[in-house]
Amino acid sequence: MKIRLEGTGGPEGWPVPDCPCASCGRLAPGHRRPASVLLDGRVRLAGDRLPGGYLVRQSADGREVTGPDGGRLLYAVGPATGSPGRDADAPFDVVLMDLPDRPERLGDLRRRGRVTSATRIIAVHLDHRVPAESELARRLEFWGAAAVPDGTVVDTASAEAVLRVRRPRVRPRRTLLLGGSRSGKSEEAELRLAAEPEVTYVATGPSGGDDPAWLARVRAHRERRPAHWRTVETTDLVAVLSGGSGTFLVDGIGTWLAAVFDECAAWPDGTSADGHQAALGRVAERCDALTAAWRGTRARVVAVSDEVGLGVIPATPAGRLFRDALGRLNQALARESEDVALVVSGRVVPLPL
Repeated sequence: MKIRLEGTGGPEGWPVPDCPCASCGRLAPGHRRPASVLLDGRVRLAGDRLPGGYLVRQSADGREVTGPDGGRLLYAVGPATGSPGRDADAPFDVVLMDLPDRPERLGDLRRRGRVTSATRIIAVHLDHRVPAESELARRLEFWGAAAVPDGTVVDTASAEAVLRVRRPRVRPRRTLLLGGSRSGKSEEAELRLAAEPEVTYVATGPSGGDDPAWLARVRAHRERRPAHWRTVETTDLVAVLSGGSGTFLVDGIGTWLAAVFDECAAWPDGTSADGHQAALGRVAERCDALTAAWRGTRARVVAVSDEVGLGVIPATPAGRLFRDALGRLNQALARESEDVALVVSGRVVPLPL
């Protein structure tokens, strides 16, 4: 089954005509035409029915089409409707998906075996929800997908396997994302792992008790996460990192360190100098153990931490103590990370060696 992508843009294309936004302003008119898919040069993938020879089923995964030659296509655009796709069905050869909308749908398809390493994943319905083509390409690399120009033809037949079999991605095992408050660092971490089949979200922060503001913040984080992710609330990061393979999002290192200060009774509180130094020694041991586990982990980990060196000098001894300890820990983890980036106002600045 030959699939011609006559247009890969959103309903109004990209740029959207007369749209004043920065994303549309960066592009020439007609850069991506409104989405349109032609099958085998004669059948348009639109409407409720296709001619004989094409088997069509609408599921919660999207519109599933099996061509006369047995080629399998999933068109995953718009809200999920219908019953869930059958996991026992053969995987798709090609998936056309609105990835700027909900990339976690791709992760769920991978989890259920409906998308494999041999599936060609192409982003469609591209528009000004993405700031720029360069940002689109950056995100698609994380998700194992591609964007193609209007007019591209993809063939599901085995003779065209070269189009479907992707070269394995070399992915960093350890990623450290730094940023200030409300910088977008947590959203960036979630974006990077959105299309993974299995992710464990490691929340190191306090429960919040009955603080309405903190509870609202925790709730917002939970609602952003894909439904198929697992959540673990713990400060035992050494056990998490030493527990074998898997994919983990740790959010975050700053709240972990604050918990360690609590557990070690290391905040300055008028205790004797010797007692305080002993407590700080226990904190240093915990940080060293975390760094060693980070260095030796076999898992894939994306961790979020606060960049504490860009603000004003904290007014309290406790604030200055915590700032210095977290700064040292960030440096230690960065030295053992393949990928480190700073997130500023939602923009990602790589920090290469």
